[in-house]
Amino acid sequence: MSRPLALELGARYALTRRSAISFISFVAVAGLALSVAVLVVVVSVINGMERELKDRVFGMLPHLTLYGREPIEPDPAALATLASMPEVEGAVPLIQQAGLAAVSDRVTGVLITGIGDGYETVSDIYDYLEGEVSALEPGAFEIFLGAGVARTLAVGVGDKVSIVLPSATVTPAGLFPRQKRFLVRGIVRSRSEIDARAAYVHEADARRLLRLGQRVHGYQLRLNDLFGAETVARQAMATLADRNLFPRSWMRTHGTLYNAIGVQKTTMFVLLSFLIGVAAFNLVSTLVMVVDQRRSDVAILRTLGSDSRTVVWAFLLLGTTLGLIGIAAGIFVGVLVSLLLPGFYLWLTDTLAVDLMSQYFVNYLPVEVRPADLVGISLTALVLSMLSTLYPAWRAVRLKPSEVLAHE
Repeated sequence: MSRPLALELGARYALTRRSAISFISFVAVAGLALSVAVLVVVVSVINGMERELKDRVFGMLPHLTLYGREPIEPDPAALATLASMPEVEGAVPLIQQAGLAAVSDRVTGVLITGIGDGYETVSDIYDYLEGEVSALEPGAFEIFLGAGVARTLAVGVGDKVSIVLPSATVTPAGLFPRQKRFLVRGIVRSRSEIDARAAYVHEADARRLLRLGQRVHGYQLRLNDLFGAETVARQAMATLADRNLFPRSWMRTHGTLYNAIGVQKTTMFVLLSFLIGVAAFNLVSTLVMVVDQRRSDVAILRTLGSDSRTVVWAFLLLGTTLGLIGIAAGIFVGVLVSLLLPGFYLWLTDTLAVDLMSQYFVNYLPVEVRPADLVGISLTALVLSMLSTLYPAWRAVRLKPSEVLAHE
C-alpha cells in the first residue's frame, strides 16, 4: 500500500497552491523550461546547418573527383566501370578551370565548369536554376551564373558576360588574355557559398574555350554514402590502375567544416546540459521548502506506521512532476521558437539590411527539429530533475516525528 499512498501524496503536494504554484516553485520550473528551450533551439539550428551542408553544398558539388595530372582523353570504358560500382550513383567527365567573369568595369573570380548530358546524376544544379531553359545548347556559348556572381556583376538572364582565362593568346598586337562572351541563360540560386563563384557552360563550349580538344580534366562521381568517399576512392584507383589520376573527396575540401559542425553540436549539447543541471537543481530549494512545510504531515505518517519508502516515493514523485512540467513547457517553447526563427531572421535582416550569416556557407538561418534530439534532451533533463529530489527526500526521511510533533 506504500506505493499508491506515495503517489497520492506526491500528486497532492505537486498540485496544491501552497507548494508547486508558489513563486519560488514557479521560478524553478520556469528556469528549467527556459534551459530546455534554449538547448532545443541551439541544437535545431546546428541540425539545420548540418542538413544544408549535406543537401545544398554536397548536393551541388561532386562527392569524389578523380583528377588527371594533366588533361586526359576520356575513356568510356573507365567511366562505365566507375558508374557500375555499387556505391556510385553517377559518374561524368570533369571539365573545370578557374577564370574571371567581367562586365564593363566589374570583375569577379569564377570556377568554370563544363556540364552536359548526365550531369544531373552528379549535381542538383537544375533544382536551383532560375531561367527560361533547363539545359545549355552546345555552340551557343550560354552560361549559368551563380546568384552571387550575378549580383556582383549586376547582370541577369539575357545579359552578356565575358569569361577571361589566365592563359594568353598571341596576336600581332601582342599577348592578350583568352576571353569569350557568353549569354546568361540562368541563375543558380542554391543560397550557399557555391553561388559566389559558380559559372556553368556546356562541356562542348568549355572544351573550345579551354582548347582541350576532346580531353577532360578527370571524372567526378556522386556516391550513395558520403562517408564512404575515401573507401570508394581507393577502390576506384585500384580498379582503373591509372597513375595519371589522383583522387580528391569532399572530405579534403569540406570535411573539416562538416566535422566542426558535429563537434559543435556535441559541445553545445554538453554545455547547455550543465545549464539544465543548474536549473534542475534549483528545484532542490523548492523541495526543501516543501519538506519544511509538510514536516508535520511526514511526522504523522511515520507515527501511523508509514515506512521511509512512502516518504521517499512521495517526494520523488513531487520533484519528477515539477520537472516534467518544466520539460514539457521547455520543449513546447523551444520547438515553437525554432519553427518561427527562420522567418524572424529573414525579417530582421530585411529590416536592418545586414546579412548576419555572411561568414557561413549559407546566407540564411536553417533550422531542423529532430524528434530524436527532443527525446534526448527530455531524458537528460528528467534524469537531472530526479537527481535533484534525492536530498529533499533524504531530509524528509531524517525528520524525527517526536521532535516535530512536540512543537505543533
